[in-house]
Parts: sequence; C-alpha cells; structure tokens
Amino acid sequence: MGPYLSDTPDIDCLVVGAGVIGLAAARALAMAGRDVVVVERETGIGQGISSRNSEVIHAGIYYPQGSLKAQLCVAGRQRLYDFCAGHHVPHARCGKIIVAASEDQHEMVLGIMSRAHGNGATDVRLIDRAEMKAMEPEIEGVIGLHSPSTGIVDSHAFMLALQGEAAEHGVSFAFATPLLGARAEADGLVVLLGGNDVCTLRVRTLVLAAGLASPRLARTIDGISEPSIPSPHFAKGSYFSLARRSPFSRLVYPVPEPGGLGTHLTIDLAGRARFGPDVEWLAAQNDQAVDFSVDPGRAEKFYAAIRRYWPGLRDGELNPDYAGVRPKISARGAPDADFLLQDEAAHGVRGLIALYGIESPGLTSALAIAERVVQLADMNRH
Repeated sequence: MGPYLSDTPDIDCLVVGAGVIGLAAARALAMAGRDVVVVERETGIGQGISSRNSEVIHAGIYYPQGSLKAQLCVAGRQRLYDFCAGHHVPHARCGKIIVAASEDQHEMVLGIMSRAHGNGATDVRLIDRAEMKAMEPEIEGVIGLHSPSTGIVDSHAFMLALQGEAAEHGVSFAFATPLLGARAEADGLVVLLGGNDVCTLRVRTLVLAAGLASPRLARTIDGISEPSIPSPHFAKGSYFSLARRSPFSRLVYPVPEPGGLGTHLTIDLAGRARFGPDVEWLAAQNDQAVDFSVDPGRAEKFYAAIRRYWPGLRDGELNPDYAGVRPKISARGAPDADFLLQDEAAHGVRGLIALYGIESPGLTSALAIAERVVQLADMNRH
C-alpha cells in the first residue's frame, strides 16, 4: 500500500461493517463524542448475517458462566428491550419453552437451568409435563424449562433505528465501499478503501465488525500479529417455514445439539412459525463465496427433529425459507468459542478493535458489545 493521500482528512473512528454490531458500535461511539464513519461493502445495512437469523432476544441461558457471551447477552437483553420500547421497534416478550423429549434428557435440562441462574437469567424455571401442556397443548415432552424473558424482535427495524440514531449523532455511511487493506502506524492506521473511488485515509480508531469477513480482513492489515487472528469455521443454518398458522404462542426449543441450539420453533411478529437453524459445516472458509440458498432436501431431517417435541407436524407442511451462516472461530467438534473482542494488547496494532466470532447471541448482545467497543476505544486514546 502506498502512502496516505495528503489531501484527505483524518478519520477519528472508522467502523467496518454495517450489520447490527457495526451499527450499534457506530451509534455508541458517536454518542460518546467520537466522529464516526461506517464503511460497508454491500449497498445497504444488514445485508449479511445480521438479516439471516432467528430474530430471537435470548435470555442468557446456555453460555458458560463468566463468559462474554453470558455477560453481554444478559446485559444486552435488557438494553435491547429498553431500546425497542423507546424507539418503537416491533418486538414481543413472548417467552420460550425448552423441552426434554425423553427421560434421558432430564439431567441435561436441570444443568441448563443451573447455568441460566448462574448467568443471571434467574426467572428460568422448571415446569412439569402438565404445566407445559397447559401452556402449549401441542408440545410433547417429559419436562421443560420456561424462560419468560426470551422474546423476538424485528431485526431490520432494530438496525434501521440504530442507523437513524447514529446519523442523528453525526455518523456518516459509505456503502459499496469495501476495506481493501490497512497498515499499522504509531498513532493509528492507514486504511485503503475500495469502491468507485479507491482512497487512502489515516484513521485513529478502526473497528472491525465485519461478521464472516473479519478474519479475512484482519489478514490484510500490515503489522497485525498473525497468531492473534482466529481461523474461521462456517456453520450454515437453514430455516423452513410452516405452511399454516402456528399453533404455538411461545418459542419452543429442544435441548441443545453440538454447534447450535437444535432445530427449534420460532414465531415472527405476524404469528408465523419457522423452524431452524440446523447445523451444516461448510468446507470452504471464503466469506465471499457463501451460498445462502436452502436445500429442500434438508427438510427430511427437520421433520424427524421437530416431531420429537411436536408430533402434530404433518407431511408436506414445511417450506424452504432462508439460511444464515454462523461466523464460528471454533472447529467442528470443539467446544464453542466465546466472543472475541481484541485491542492492541492482543494483536499489537494501536487503534484497532477487532471483533471475531460474533454469532448467537450477537443480536441480543449488540448494545452491550457496543459499550465494550467504546471502552476499548477510550483505552486506545491514552
């Protein structure tokens, strides 16, 4: 990369990625008094994995106690509910039930409840089969957990509200503007941006919030510690929608499975039901070549999984809907990695805040993650 252009202004904070995490971070930085520009390779906000998820507001049940996922989910959940109420973002605190389909899952359910309470999700409680059937008559299982704080949100409306408030606080947006590379310097970074007009800018703080692309983009930064960059592992999740109106008023989850939370039932704000995501590990790790199409043939496994807790699902009632990809930083078969929020101490580049592995519960945690980004950015100023 050549020298920065002498006639270009310095940028205080450059956020790479206009998904929910980048938007939340940009808003928080601007509200903290920073001058912020957001760059995004797509032509609008939320066109990557932020728009390809279950839209669930998670309570903070499953994650290891003390982990960032646990802390930021519980903190972010209440912030998200408050934000939605204050910004007229459609949402519902509908609750969810985790179902043990057989007696051999009983101990696992008790373990999930214990972990939930340890994380601060203390309203999660055990319900017997009779109470579960009273709440959701079509569920079949031996025992369950009820989480009243779980909900759903219109993720695109949430992102639009974040973008709007960010803009009100002076944030500028440049779409169709990919990050091509960067170079570490003593007081920040020199950044090369693409698009219609390739340009080079000096940046004081660079926030890498690019979802699937974060590890690849980190490798374009001259001066970064290579061992600090995690290897990406992509786990695709497909969703199928129900061809008739949902008979459920709450979310219904089986006990978790390796790589995900099981093929669960969610409802949207219109009352429609969809199932997923499943877990399909992708061999490729190229975020630019991910195929988001849904293979109709995967429905067969969905029917089997769903009927363990909802035997009333009839043949032919599932339609292919959409798919997302989890930006995992742990390999198949390995324990799930925690969120990874790195600053100079981890990677050696002054002014760089790199976010990796922001999978579920990233949407729920977005506002709390943004607060951590502001803290890291403040530390990097001194």
